[in-house]
Amino acid sequence: MKLFITGIGTDVGKTIASAIITQALEADYWKPIQAGDLDNSDSAKVKRYISNHKTVIHNNSYVLNTPASPHLAAQLDNISIEIQKIVEPKTKNHLVIEGAGGILVPLNNNDCIIDLIKPDYKVIIVSRHYLGSINHTLMTFEALKNRNIEVAGIIFSGDENKATEDIILSKTKTKFIGRIENEPYFDCNVINYYAEKFKETIVNL
Repeated sequence: MKLFITGIGTDVGKTIASAIITQALEADYWKPIQAGDLDNSDSAKVKRYISNHKTVIHNNSYVLNTPASPHLAAQLDNISIEIQKIVEPKTKNHLVIEGAGGILVPLNNNDCIIDLIKPDYKVIIVSRHYLGSINHTLMTFEALKNRNIEVAGIIFSGDENKATEDIILSKTKTKFIGRIENEPYFDCNVINYYAEKFKETIVNL
């Protein structure tokens, strides 16, 4: 199984969700593009959070210095992102692929994050509650639907907002995987707690 983890925007909990799913499946992990925060990259965070000994953390296809949209970060590094050079790592294990920002974040003048999603990927959306998050979540679903990309499930991040969750689930008819609470911190134990909690649902996506 190949799971593509995308968010409705930046800083919605995508990397924490990716770590949980990686731990639940003892899957391999791959972040195709890392922009900025190179001393504490998302790959490094996932490696730190997981506790199984099966996961392989695969190398990024592009490592960019600036915490910005990949198209700009690449421009500042005097390179251009070529989508054909973003090659999925070969593995016989499950693979968790983490996007960057939302699905319409540009990689270059032609391609966006959504263009990295292959037909055999199952997409999981991470949504976090804030004013406007319903709109951003539903627009993410619509953009994927317009590309005939099916969403396998959704994870809510942060404190419960029943009205928001209910309307999103009602309108999208997607599977609710679970909620990641506003934990005071995340470590291997917390990640493993959620991995066990979500495991059955994730396995059956």
